[in-house]
Amino acid sequence: MKDKISITFDEGAAQVSHYEILDVLEKVSPEIEEMKKSLEKGYEDSRASLSLLTDNSIIEESRKLAEEFNHISTIVVIGIGGSNLGALAVYEALGGLYANSMKNKHVYFADTTDSFKMHDMIISLRKELEKGRKIILNVISKSGGTTETIANFEILYSLLKEYFGEEANSYVVATSDEDSKLHKLAQDKGFKFLPVPKNVGGRYSVFSNVGMFPLAFLGIDVERFQKGAKDMRDKSLVADRSNPAMLSAACLYQNARVGRKVMNTFVFSTQLKSIGIWYRQLLGESIAKEYNRERKKVIHFGLTPTYAVGSTDLHSMAQFYLAGPDTTFHMFFHVKHVPQLKLPEFEEFDHFVKDIQGKSLNHIMNSIYEGVKETFRKDERPFYSIELDSIDEYTIGGLLQMKMMEVMFLAELFDVNPFDQPNVEAYKVETRKILEEKKDTDLG
Repeated sequence: MKDKISITFDEGAAQVSHYEILDVLEKVSPEIEEMKKSLEKGYEDSRASLSLLTDNSIIEESRKLAEEFNHISTIVVIGIGGSNLGALAVYEALGGLYANSMKNKHVYFADTTDSFKMHDMIISLRKELEKGRKIILNVISKSGGTTETIANFEILYSLLKEYFGEEANSYVVATSDEDSKLHKLAQDKGFKFLPVPKNVGGRYSVFSNVGMFPLAFLGIDVERFQKGAKDMRDKSLVADRSNPAMLSAACLYQNARVGRKVMNTFVFSTQLKSIGIWYRQLLGESIAKEYNRERKKVIHFGLTPTYAVGSTDLHSMAQFYLAGPDTTFHMFFHVKHVPQLKLPEFEEFDHFVKDIQGKSLNHIMNSIYEGVKETFRKDERPFYSIELDSIDEYTIGGLLQMKMMEVMFLAELFDVNPFDQPNVEAYKVETRKILEEKKDTDLG
């Protein structure tokens, strides 16, 4: 199968001129050069995620371990934020494509300490264990000390030990920085271990073992996934107007400059919903900063990432988008080729809604999508559209890589550091203080 970039970008309604795009290109050209230099250094600087795409050892490690566990049907991904959102986004996007091959594989995402969710998950896992099935726990934490992740891991590890005793250790895969607390625990317990390069931040880590192992376990073609990202990376390192990541950044940047600082990922396919959630973290953590890049000036700057699903959210948010304050820039995502489901031709229903009998759901969705775009144009509400020919590993890999590089370009334009998140530590510090001070009264 010959792969090609199957992403069509249309910025015609973004209210950004040719000259404004060229202005952005000039401003981000130094960053493009820094990205190229980073590739020569490998994993030595903060742009290290760009080097993941030519590191074949990652695919080899993840795929080899996935094959070792091929006889096991269930995996629990224990992580939060960047440690699981990428894999979740890809899994949900490709779920339809892999519906048949995934039918014997099950995945759970333990990404919160919410008691209701974890209680229900444990009930489901117990049912599998009672049938004599094995379960893989993939605990993921860059630092090795994420409160929610370790708490969930302890509960699930205890469940595994209940059924398998010391043998439970052979069904645990730890993914973390080398020499982290989690790495040392893996060495002590004999867990399988997958490393993550230290300079690859969580929200940029989907092409590392963080994402590649669970995706490979589920039977996804991680090689094509990586190839799509690599080709998009190379296309986005070109200093001209054809650069898709630069073009996307230009639309967001120029709209933010005139007061549109809410960036809405509007997907017209439910399978892309979790990509909107993944991007929310990527944009939110990377651009919202208290200080500028050099930490010499207080700026309290940020763009507000939101997401919506078409056509569902048109019935809750269209009124706001079209009549509310003009503070939102919309990014429409649409998939051209989807499963065909045709309506029967019931004449008795024709008076309810005209002109839908015998037509496909895809035709109806396409009509809604085109109608939305035309309405937004007439109301002068800016947007760009990204159309995917289809949903497959290559295309999704390219899309995620484009958005990561877009955010790096935005950080250059807004003079912020896209690779740190110092303020996230604040709630973690306060949480640990409270845990130290208070006893668990819930347990009596």
